[in-house]
Amino acid sequence: MGIRDAGREKGSMAEVIASDSISRYQRIGLFTQIRQGLSPWWFLLPAVIFFIGYQAYPIFRVLWVSFTDYQYLSQSPAQWVGFANYVEALNDPLMWKSLWRAALFTLMFLPGTIILPLLLAVLVDRVSNARLATIYRVVLLIPAVIPSTLVFVLWKWMYNYQAGPINRFLIDTLGLFTIQDAPQWLGGTALTLPAIAVMEVWWGLGYHTIFFLAGLASIPRDLPEAARIDGASEWQIFWHVIRPRLAPIMMILVVLRFGTAMAVIDEYLIFGGFNRETPTYTWTIFMYDQAFHLGLWRQGFAAAIGLIGAAAMMVVMVLLIRVFRSRD
Repeated sequence: MGIRDAGREKGSMAEVIASDSISRYQRIGLFTQIRQGLSPWWFLLPAVIFFIGYQAYPIFRVLWVSFTDYQYLSQSPAQWVGFANYVEALNDPLMWKSLWRAALFTLMFLPGTIILPLLLAVLVDRVSNARLATIYRVVLLIPAVIPSTLVFVLWKWMYNYQAGPINRFLIDTLGLFTIQDAPQWLGGTALTLPAIAVMEVWWGLGYHTIFFLAGLASIPRDLPEAARIDGASEWQIFWHVIRPRLAPIMMILVVLRFGTAMAVIDEYLIFGGFNRETPTYTWTIFMYDQAFHLGLWRQGFAAAIGLIGAAAMMVVMVLLIRVFRSRD
């Protein structure tokens, strides 16, 4: 081998080594870029696992169960029945009656969720003393931090037929009733739904007021002042200046509270029970009754009831968003 051939061979070996080094560095660089690109997603992994395990999987599981004759206490495996559960639920008059009862309660509850907190927020917002305004805010939030169990016990005692303070006030102080004809607030009477609606409005009054106070704080102070200088009345300032800028807050509260009002179940179980003739037997109680209380626990049929109710709620929520969304 000549000197020229040896040099050529060494040069080719150096080129091979150099190309291997370059390809290695390219692979390392590509791996580093991929790792840097994926690293932010690792922080989302716990939330994704939680969402799949506690949100997505139960929804798809209930959807699958609704198309079967699944019965928890039955020894035979579940059979695919298609839309039979939905047809049965839609043909059951109790389904429509229970949906109407839930809608009736929602109509009683929603106005108090918007009107009373809005009025309180406007009044508290006008308090010039900062310490006094803080005290008002704290007092308003007290019901919101009371545990639900204590709230139910408190109001069940207040609505008590014989010893409740409401009936004692109506009988002993005002003299409007006697012990024999005093109002029966609970127990599935016609007054049960309004009584529960009053309790729910009181329970969320401070929480909803804070929403509106946050919205009022975002309105520039010079806008109402400019309207007053132009000769606008307080009502005109509220309706044309303040109300349109609180429309997003109203939309959030209406949509959220519509969903919770239509899906109430604990209060109905405590104050009404499972009597199908009572106003508190709504679609949520109908679903719970079928799934965990009657017979073989027809959970496939109960799942269909729940999904029908959820679909009806979603349709109304879309309409509410279109009505209350801000035009500003």
